[in-house]
Amino acid sequence: MTVPVVPAPVRTDRVDAARWPDVAALPKASRLRTAAAERIVRHAVRSLPLRLRLAGRSRPLGLGGPLLDVHDPEAFFRRIGAGGLIGFGESYMAGEWDAPDLVAALTVLAGNAGTLVPPRLQRLRAAWAPKQPARHRNTADATRANISHHYDLSNELFALFLDETLTYSSALFRGFPAEAALLPAAQRRKIDRLLDLAEVGEGTRLLEIGTGWGELALRAAARGARVVTVTLSAEQQRLAQRRLREAGLADRATVLLRDYRKVAGVYDAVVSVEMIEAVGAEFWPEYFATLDRLLVPGGRAALQAITMPHERMLASRDTHTWIQKYIFPGGQIPSVEAVEQSTGATALRTTRRDGFGAHYAETLRLWRECFTERAEQVGELGFDETFRRMWTFYLAYSEAGFRSGYLDVQQIRLTKGETA
Repeated sequence: MTVPVVPAPVRTDRVDAARWPDVAALPKASRLRTAAAERIVRHAVRSLPLRLRLAGRSRPLGLGGPLLDVHDPEAFFRRIGAGGLIGFGESYMAGEWDAPDLVAALTVLAGNAGTLVPPRLQRLRAAWAPKQPARHRNTADATRANISHHYDLSNELFALFLDETLTYSSALFRGFPAEAALLPAAQRRKIDRLLDLAEVGEGTRLLEIGTGWGELALRAAARGARVVTVTLSAEQQRLAQRRLREAGLADRATVLLRDYRKVAGVYDAVVSVEMIEAVGAEFWPEYFATLDRLLVPGGRAALQAITMPHERMLASRDTHTWIQKYIFPGGQIPSVEAVEQSTGATALRTTRRDGFGAHYAETLRLWRECFTERAEQVGELGFDETFRRMWTFYLAYSEAGFRSGYLDVQQIRLTKGETA
């Protein structure tokens, strides 16, 4: 059994205010909003299998279960009152609360996401929830900055917690619990299954949207496919090109720094792994129209996509979230229904769909444990303590989403001109 590791609390007076302005300083929030936040939290926790311990209070709140330990209740409720879930995440970054088992505590919250806020306030969400900044819209001009924010952090950072394949998406395991030593094989199994869904083989003209660090392009080229792969991350392009050269496959695969909307040509197959989440709901119809334009009649698209329940997607799609602010600007997780609606005006039809969310939870656990074990090396790369708490929260928050069933991950095959 793995013993959870709790990152050391950050002293707010040590937070780099230039890098983390909204963590270093408490937000402006009226007494009314702070009091309302406390009342909502208390009311929610009262019926949850969770313990909320507030410093200076003798008894924890809740029905029992994982502990959420609040060191500074005034700051905690003030941040939530001002920013909702963004404030909840920033409070963790500031070291104002901790949890001995962070994933377990967040899993309880994720599993009850639809009921944490009273229904009458949910109906007024548009009035109190933060709105997504206009600058994060995934237009052709803005998308590169959104992608760069995350993927151009440092190839060395990602190499510290990913496996040797440098694959940054859900693996596909043979069984649980997953072991770190088996992660490379599980990642290659996932990639091979996608390539099989798209019927990629000798001579296939393959387009990959979202290169990552090149593992899928490598495996497709090794099958004899002629690969064009596009990314908006200069860091990823550089490393993917190097890996292809070192494998002797550079003549079969071209890595372009290009927006998917600007790709030309015709292809027998398109593969895209967890890229649709970065497209933005506004642009999903354009994304699928692009796949339709690029595929030959009878062509196949094999996608791997994180999904969420449709009603939760509708409720949150206009809200600015902690993940969007700090991790993936402009991101939006689709529902299965949203994918079907977005392909409706194209000749693309779903001919297979398989979910494997439990595998993502295990993938994230392995990444998080590796990141925690190598926290000192992360620091040596220039990433401060606040960043390390942010990244720990991000990985745990994501893992909790899959463990609770709030999130799923799907492999979807779309065929041009066929029905299921």
